[in-house]
Amino acid sequence: MITLRLESELEEKINQTAKKMGLSKSELIRKSITEFIGKIDKESAWELGEGIFGKYSSTEESLSRDRKIRIKEKVQEKYE
Repeated sequence: MITLRLESELEEKINQTAKKMGLSKSELIRKSITEFIGKIDKESAWELGEGIFGKYSSTEESLSRDRKIRIKEKVQEKYE
């Protein structure tokens, strides 16, 4: 069991939210903590793709800057 002190404004928000959701304050707090911890445990996008980022490089430095021009050229080549 944990005893927790909250500011009156936060406690009132918890009361209102629990009432809206049809939960007890304890249920709302348990669900909130569980969800928060679950989000922390998930890997970030960077961590998930770390082994891929930068793995394949190009000698052309302007690929992202000139992408629209390059796409236009490829489409024109296709229809010529």
